[in-house]
Amino acid sequence: MAEVIVVKHPLIDHSLTVLRDVKTKKADFVHHTSIVSLIVFIEATKCLRLRTKKIHTPLAAFDGKRLADSLIFVAILRAGQAMVESLDGYVPDAPVGFIGLKRDEKTAIAAKYYEHLPNISPLDKIILFDPMLATGGSKDQALTLLKKRGAKEILALSIVAAPEGVRRIQTHHPDVPIFTASIDKRLDSRKYIVPGLGDFGDRYFGTT
Repeated sequence: MAEVIVVKHPLIDHSLTVLRDVKTKKADFVHHTSIVSLIVFIEATKCLRLRTKKIHTPLAAFDGKRLADSLIFVAILRAGQAMVESLDGYVPDAPVGFIGLKRDEKTAIAAKYYEHLPNISPLDKIILFDPMLATGGSKDQALTLLKKRGAKEILALSIVAAPEGVRRIQTHHPDVPIFTASIDKRLDSRKYIVPGLGDFGDRYFGTT
């Protein structure tokens, strides 16, 4: 069964409270999304492999370390783009792919409307970004698609998750670890996460 890692940090507790608050304005929502996304990403990438790199400091020879893993970022549009933007500059050479999935508000079933992915090899480590893991439908579809494109190693990152979505990913993709800042109580009748933080995309991009 897929491992589920709830990332704990005082800065996450603080920023999640700001994100959940209905009074939080767009600029603060964007800022605190960046904080939570970065901390979750750092925790998730503790497993990255390294290789030795011999260098010279101004004073001596030194055996340093460089990343050995080839990373590919994939964002589930549109909300996943927010998490990727938060990491701009941390792994500047990582290609970024996009999968567009829009949820039908009546059925809560997501339909794909866009796909643009880099070439994926079995040696690449894929990091899939989607801040809200609600029913798990979007992540489930995205993971299935990535595996069809050749992905063998995938990490799934979110900010807030519901138990229902976690169970779905564990059932359908037991090989994919899930990293999230919180597992909330449940989904409501509209399949929104409770207590959650509302519609992430609308709050991040300032739309309704």
